[in-house]
Amino acid sequence: MIVQGKKNGDLTFVYRPKAAANVVYLVGTFNRWDPTRKRMLKGKDGSFLAKMSLRSGEYQYKFVVDGAWVEDPDAQRQVTNEHGALNSVVTVV
Repeated sequence: MIVQGKKNGDLTFVYRPKAAANVVYLVGTFNRWDPTRKRMLKGKDGSFLAKMSLRSGEYQYKFVVDGAWVEDPDAQRQVTNEHGALNSVVTVV
C-alpha cells in the first residue's frame, strides 16, 4: 500500500505481512532493484514502513520479505516483468 504525503512525490510505502516477517526491504526502479538499500521500519502494529520522495514518473517496485521477493498485494496496478512475475507500479504526478 502507498500513502501519499502532503507534497507530490512524498510517499510512504506500507507492507502488511500475512505471516510473521522479520526483515523487509523496498526495492524498485528508483533504487536499481538493490535488495539491501532501503530497509523498511517495523511499526507497532507489525506493518513495515518506508518513506521516499520521488520525482514525477512511473516506478515499478516490490518488497523483499525475509529474502523472498513479493509484489504489493494492495497496489492499484501491476505489470509482468521479464521473469514472468509481477511488479507493482506507482505513478507520481
